[in-house]
Amino acid sequence: MPLLTLLMPLAAAGQSLDANRHALAQPLVGPATGQATDSGVVVRDRDGRMLMLKAGAQSVGSSQRADAPLSFPATDIGSVTSTDLQYGLDPHLQIHAGVSEHNGTSRSARVVGSEVGATYNLGRYTLGVSVGADSTPDQRLPRVLPGATPGVNGLPDFDSSAQLNARGRVAVGGQSGIDLGASVGRIRLLPGNELGVNSLDQKALTFGVDHGPLSGTLVGRTMQPTLPGGYYGDKRWSSIDLGVTLRLPWQGELSIGAQNLWSSGTSVPTPAGPEPDQSRTPYVQYHQDL
Repeated sequence: MPLLTLLMPLAAAGQSLDANRHALAQPLVGPATGQATDSGVVVRDRDGRMLMLKAGAQSVGSSQRADAPLSFPATDIGSVTSTDLQYGLDPHLQIHAGVSEHNGTSRSARVVGSEVGATYNLGRYTLGVSVGADSTPDQRLPRVLPGATPGVNGLPDFDSSAQLNARGRVAVGGQSGIDLGASVGRIRLLPGNELGVNSLDQKALTFGVDHGPLSGTLVGRTMQPTLPGGYYGDKRWSSIDLGVTLRLPWQGELSIGAQNLWSSGTSVPTPAGPEPDQSRTPYVQYHQDL
């Protein structure tokens, strides 16, 4: 039942997925084989098409890599859970949909995200595109109360976001690879927020390298008000995050890094209100899968 409850937001992730669900399921009718693996539950039909369902928890370091458009406070160590559904249309093309939930420890609200996309795999080269959305539903404190929502991208009054993502990977040898990612989107803030703007346009670039169990990621982000004018009309906030993660043999992860390793602007209050918090935050985190 908890798994079915977590999957329910997929219906709202995109109308395209709902419209094609019968077409996607049709190849699975008839003889099929199923098995449970470390990656999840995998079902293959007689033509070799694959349907995989995967659910689990992530470390904050892993969630930052997977969800580069948004950055959660490294000091707000909570739980990050996700459920992903993947379907292989042919040996090279795969569609996927997923939901995630980030529960922090210092805030009462949670951030629920959804994503729908497709990935084309040519062996050494992989390219994927997706659309995603994040929101803060079921808040226990009034939505207009400043600071009642989890901090996202240094913004204490985050309400929701939507973004278009593109990701690519080049395999280098059998155990190494280079990852590139880009995202453009919009962040909406709660009414009466301290920044005094309704929404922000955001761009993010991600560069990652991995070799065996060791991986490193560099993420750069920029934000600026959607509409020009006002005190913050020409203002732009930029930051760079750096993280290194080591996957351990006993299904553990050790993450070391720094948020806002470099940033433009400060968190000093201005006459129009405080700017986004871009203070440098080093972190060391350990995550263990059970």
